Amino acid sequence: MNRYPLWKYLLIVAAVVTGLLYTIPNFYGEVPAVQVSPLRSNLKADAALMARVEETVKKAGLAVEGVALDATSVKARLSSTEDQLKAKDALQAALGEDYVVALNLLSRSPQWLASIGALPMYLGLDLRGGVHFLMQVDMKAALTKKVETYANDIRGTLREQRIQYSGIAREGQAVTVRFREAALRDKALARITKEMPDLELKTADDAGEYRITGTLKVEAQRRTQEFALQQNINTLRNRINELGVAEPIIQQQGADRVVVQLPGVQDTAKAKDILGRTATLEVRMVDDERMDPGVLEQARAGQVPFGTELYFERNGQPVLVKKQVVLTGERINDAQPGFDGQTGEPAVHINLDGAGARIFQQVTRENIGKRMAILLFERGKGEVVTAPVIRSEIGGGRVQISGRMTTREAQDVSLLLRAGALAAPMEIIEERTVGPSLGAENIKIGFQSMWMGFAAIAVFMIAYYALIGVISVIALGANLLFLIALLSMLQATLTLPGIAAIALALGMAIDANVLINERIREELRNGNTPHAALHSGYERAWATILDSNVTTLIAGIALFAFGSGPVRGFAVVHCLGILTSMFSAVMVSRAMVNLWYGGRRKLDKISIGQVWKPTSQA
Repeated sequence: MNRYPLWKYLLIVAAVVTGLLYTIPNFYGEVPAVQVSPLRSNLKADAALMARVEETVKKAGLAVEGVALDATSVKARLSSTEDQLKAKDALQAALGEDYVVALNLLSRSPQWLASIGALPMYLGLDLRGGVHFLMQVDMKAALTKKVETYANDIRGTLREQRIQYSGIAREGQAVTVRFREAALRDKALARITKEMPDLELKTADDAGEYRITGTLKVEAQRRTQEFALQQNINTLRNRINELGVAEPIIQQQGADRVVVQLPGVQDTAKAKDILGRTATLEVRMVDDERMDPGVLEQARAGQVPFGTELYFERNGQPVLVKKQVVLTGERINDAQPGFDGQTGEPAVHINLDGAGARIFQQVTRENIGKRMAILLFERGKGEVVTAPVIRSEIGGGRVQISGRMTTREAQDVSLLLRAGALAAPMEIIEERTVGPSLGAENIKIGFQSMWMGFAAIAVFMIAYYALIGVISVIALGANLLFLIALLSMLQATLTLPGIAAIALALGMAIDANVLINERIREELRNGNTPHAALHSGYERAWATILDSNVTTLIAGIALFAFGSGPVRGFAVVHCLGILTSMFSAVMVSRAMVNLWYGGRRKLDKISIGQVWKPTSQA
């Protein structure tokens, strides 16, 4: 009656062993480290950079616990935070501005645990320390930029349709197009209305001049602002992820603000630098008429010809390009790494939007035999990625960038172009730094309260339910083990609200054991044998446990669905705690009861504390 089949015992043992393996990494703690990441797309994290980092740190007289290389950075472990700061200064001086040297914290857990995916939980800003920024998007600038784009689109459309105009200018948040004839104005009005439905168009006549004034419709303004906010969030997320900053939190707050939290980042200035990183693409024509050696030498000396700018290719070759921008990265829908179909060398394949495809086709048609430069701007510095000769008209909106790229560089460039520039300027309006010492104090207080609660529950259960209470406490410990293991396996970010949810999960988990134990007592009071009482206690309490936990789970799911930030973190731990408590309170505790009592054919009594029986009344 009170026996489990072998497979259930094996399942519980497997769950406990897995829980131990995935919980252990959280007890090793963290070690100070410096993280070196390349800033420019033509640089990469490789064995040469790792050797350079190790040599620089050793020259500074610092003991290195280990140097590791991953896909995007090199990490060097130091013995103390003092050595960490010294190593950062030494590496920054040796590597220059082409690399980001950031302070970081890495897990001390052994490599064999990491090899099976057993990693510690991420800690949030309030536990680990780091930097917090509240950034505001300049929505007026976003609208201005959109209107400027429409002005360029109108200019291209009228040229394509050969409709003569006397001038196009942006005036505030409006675009004004001037004509000398009413017929031309009406023809242009029909075309603009058809191709640009987001513009609200008005006409006016003044002293022989015919005008069209276009402003963004209210709905289009709302969409533009929403796009600017989401594009900025995506850009920030891509930039931070590309640099390897661990566990960033980037969330919208209100209609025009973004919260950025970078746990583990101790250098506020470097965090600002990371947030400011963007990459944009520009297509310009090469000034072939001035590309003779004499003019290039003068340009290198600082005497750049009027109307041009000097940039360099990756091989160091100078290129004079015209200031007029043909196309910008705003016209890019997608950018993916790939290979040149003819040469087989790595390349970046770009898809342009409709307006961009039309402009690119027109420019290539009018400049066959001339060179076109594709420039990548990053951190305010421009670089000529490629400057090919236009052999024929290119239509369809598909553009390929290739030339002296490795596969890794092609991936980096495509990532930068997909991330793009900020859709609108952002300003940091709130800045907060949480030190590691404060985070450690929060961890200490949080876990102290949790262990004190666990101890209080254990004392009560053992005092009130005797041996069955001991089994309930062991099941409660298993529940805590499973919960921490799950959070580690999911690589969830633990915050102070998460610790509160763990404490709440412990209290709710013991509630299931209390229901079972009281049901067993009730069966004993009713005169059932100990074996029958144990069996009925678990079987009949299950429905009540399921009902109570499902209703609580619904509340947790609602918190996750409608909450944000710390509320969602609390909800995740809360829901996981409910699932693990149902497994541990029922299966784990019953398995131990079955092992202790199930093998006894004759069972006279159960150690479950005082069973109060009703007294008979005369």
